[in-house]
Amino acid sequence: MKKVITYGTYDLLHQGHINLLRRAKELGDYLIVGVTSDSFDRGRGKLNVRNNVLERVEAVKATGYADEVIIEDYVGQKIDDVQKYGIDIFAIGSDWVGKFDYLNEFCQVIYLPRTEGISSTMLRTKSTVNVRIGIIGCGRMAQRFPSEGKVVSGVSTSACYDVDAEALSIYAEAHGVKACNTIDELYNEVDAVYVASPHLQHYDNIKSALFAKKHVLCETPMVLNGTQANELYHLAEEQGRILMEANKTAHCPAFNHLMVMIKSGVIGEVVDIEASLSQLLDKNGREFDAAQAGGALNEQGSYPLLPIFKLMGLNYENLSIYSRMKNGVDIYTKGVMRYPRAVCSFKVGLGVKTEGNLVISGTKGYAYVPAPWWKTDYFELRYEDQNRNQKFFYKWDGYGLRYEIQEFISCIVNHRFSTARLRRRESIQMAAVMQQFAERKNFIEI
Repeated sequence: MKKVITYGTYDLLHQGHINLLRRAKELGDYLIVGVTSDSFDRGRGKLNVRNNVLERVEAVKATGYADEVIIEDYVGQKIDDVQKYGIDIFAIGSDWVGKFDYLNEFCQVIYLPRTEGISSTMLRTKSTVNVRIGIIGCGRMAQRFPSEGKVVSGVSTSACYDVDAEALSIYAEAHGVKACNTIDELYNEVDAVYVASPHLQHYDNIKSALFAKKHVLCETPMVLNGTQANELYHLAEEQGRILMEANKTAHCPAFNHLMVMIKSGVIGEVVDIEASLSQLLDKNGREFDAAQAGGALNEQGSYPLLPIFKLMGLNYENLSIYSRMKNGVDIYTKGVMRYPRAVCSFKVGLGVKTEGNLVISGTKGYAYVPAPWWKTDYFELRYEDQNRNQKFFYKWDGYGLRYEIQEFISCIVNHRFSTARLRRRESIQMAAVMQQFAERKNFIEI
């Protein structure tokens, strides 16, 4: 049997892709198609990809030409794949002539003619998407959004609004966007909003934007109440609009790769997760103001909850919360979650410093992500036999917001109401944990 392999991103799958796959299939008896992963594309600066890897894999399968689809996830993988799968022919489009001649050492390399007059880049240009985004809340969290949005295709930061007139004026001048004196004026200028207002304003801001038929990207934590979170996601779908929580770790390429690897069983069955995050901040800030829903859990809790819910699911049997309180806010909180076959813990602190790492323990080994793990650019898999240990390095671009912005735009363009990076039910459960803390259920002050 003659085996053929080809690779591509296959974004906005078009007739040119189909023709190339057909020609590759005709070269042999069995065609393997390598689809580049989201993290690999992002590492090469491809933030203009419209379809995520799952959508692109399904599109390739739907052509009927691929006998097997694999994911391309790292530089140098082509040599590994050619040898691993016993490939006879490597086929690729003629626009890559000469680029892959080094593979002739391992198999025959054939450059296939391209279909003239069509490409994913051309389709993106013809169906230009320009999502005009308005900023609600011009404080510290919103300062990084315009520069991060500029590197994502199809995004323009157009306007801003804040109840604080001075903050509004300063932000508009600094970032060259229109200052809107009312929220309705903002809605008239934009297609979507980024909510970066204080926590307790999120619910009303999101609800108002959705009723105005605007897509919403809301800074984490989205809300502090599970019932409210559930209501808002249902409202978004009723309005035909996207609502997404802006948790940068959830969209970090390295973090997502780690989650996929753990789920694939590389460290066996997960029996324990420890996730920590702490900052020693100015105690005069809103983070220490009970009236503004300050405190360690509300400020930081969504990050350490993320790997727990991603790997262990939402059906924990019990959550015990232990907090050190000061002036009505928790300066340190530890949560212990009991699952049927595992136990997980998270620690957050504003007035207590702890090692901010992530450790995932399994029956065959463990994963270690050093601080600051929520900005994952490096992790290790460690085993009893140290010769098996592996280290993984990734690039973290900018402030990390670009990854969540790109996914937000992808959801809008492809009419996806939920993202696999942070599913709606996971976001709702995070809010439910905040709610349990607020209601002091299963809570112990230390």
